[in-house]
This record gives sequence, C-alpha cells and structure tokens, in this order.
Amino acid sequence: MPSMKPIFFSLRPPESQACKVQVNPSKVWRHRVIALAAKVFSGTCLLLVPVMPVVVSLLLMDKRFVANYGAYQTKFRAHFQALSKGPVEHFLRDVFMRFKQVPVTVHGECVQCGNCCLNQQCAFLEPIDGGKFQCGIYGTYLRRFSNCGSFPLHAHDIARYQCPSFFVDDDPRVVWLKPQ
Repeated sequence: MPSMKPIFFSLRPPESQACKVQVNPSKVWRHRVIALAAKVFSGTCLLLVPVMPVVVSLLLMDKRFVANYGAYQTKFRAHFQALSKGPVEHFLRDVFMRFKQVPVTVHGECVQCGNCCLNQQCAFLEPIDGGKFQCGIYGTYLRRFSNCGSFPLHAHDIARYQCPSFFVDDDPRVVWLKPQ
C-alpha cells in the first residue's frame, strides 16, 4: 500500500487502495491552491532573510534587531525554514479558511516550554529563567498577523509540537444529574 500523507502536507489528495472515497474536486483544488500559496510565501520569506532584521526593526520601532543583525539574520533563517514545514499551510487552511473541525474542548494552559513556537525556532522567542520562554512581540500589533494566537486549534497542533500541557478531550460527555 502506498504511504498515506495527509492533504495538509501534500499538493495531492491521499491515495489509498483500501478506501475509494469520492473527493470533492472543489476542495482538492482549494487545498492545492493553499499548499502552493504556502510554498510561495515560505520561499519569498527565505529570500528576504537578509533584510528581515531591518524590516522588523522598522515595523516595531525596536533597534535590537538591527543592533544584533547577524544573530537575528540567523534566527530569521531558522524561523522561515521552520515555517516552510507546514505552519504557513496550517494558518491558511485551518485558521484563515477554517477547513478543519475545531474540537469542542482543548484543556490545559501554557507552561512556556516554547515548543509551539516553531519548536523553539521562532525568531521572536526569548529565553527567561528556568528553561522557559516568552514571546518577544506578544504585546505588539505584529503578533495579530501570526499563527500564534490560535494555538492549539486541534490535536494535530498538540502532536506536531509535542506540547506537554495541552490535550484534546475527544469525547466530552455530559452527565445530567437528577435533583433529589
């Protein structure tokens, strides 16, 4: 049997010998367009790595990105390489277009491990005491345009970044108690 890749990571729909499911052509077309747009965005960002510290310094009015140009250029390269592995496509498909079903309940709270920040490769992630991390742009308008505020949307997010503190309750049961 050929290996099955989720549409999330592929330009083509999954193929299976065991399951002959009719795929809606309009959805396949949308998934392909989103995958292509994600690849174009990620490629463009990688080309812009040399100017990103300057651009971010201007956008945030923060000199640290230019003052530490070499370090931030390396951080932005790692950041955009991590983005090209699926988070851009996830943002376009699951956050922007709302294609996937969002679970009823996600439990837990952030323990500041930094895993959800592109596996600690986010250019804006800053280490703090005790092996914890914080977002360097949390209070800025730039964060509103990121995928960060939506984490975790579903079990795939939690599994992708091996989040130690969030989990999805797949079967939320309601228990009705009779008054006595």
